[in-house]
Amino acid sequence: MGLLYTKFYMDFDEPDWKQISNNPIVFESTKNNLNLEIEDTSHKSYKLLFKEGGKINMFRVTGKFRLTWDDDDLLNSIK
Repeated sequence: MGLLYTKFYMDFDEPDWKQISNNPIVFESTKNNLNLEIEDTSHKSYKLLFKEGGKINMFRVTGKFRLTWDDDDLLNSIK
């Protein structure tokens, strides 16, 4: 399971991503090889490549957002 905290709200572009849940907020990739670049609270940048059907969960925590995903949903991750 992957975990990152970011201070930035993330928008997911349609039709590449679809929101499948509101509580908790969950987005699902509709295509293979979708790239997300995320800057964490320490200003480190991460690039995640999602498989089709891969999901990312977003929870609002005081002053930041907690992002989680299943590592099996990734094609590759680069730190």
